Amino acid sequence: MELIALLSSGKGTWGQVAGLVNRGEWDKIVLIGSEFAEKFSLDKEHEFIRVNTSQGILELKQEILEKLKDKFQGTEVALSIASGDGKEHMALISALLSIPVGVRFTALTKEGVVFF
Repeated sequence: MELIALLSSGKGTWGQVAGLVNRGEWDKIVLIGSEFAEKFSLDKEHEFIRVNTSQGILELKQEILEKLKDKFQGTEVALSIASGDGKEHMALISALLSIPVGVRFTALTKEGVVFF
């Protein structure tokens, strides 16, 4: 399954994303975030997509949609929104559903990678 993860602000949230990336078995990893999030380092092959998170929700959704629309092969993606705020989450989820791809939320727990 392909993973898309939002990287934003929030203490410790990048650790959740890193753990999820490293412990999961992903066909493709796409990280999305602001210029600040480009500092995130990862040993696994991935693609980083930079977006302007300071713009309004409709503009952010449209920017994400344009940058993601040709990125996925399947009809469903694993999505991590452990990082970010409500506006970013809504814009990303709305963009993914507009592609359209289905969304399976994923997180790293004590039991490992879970989907819900």
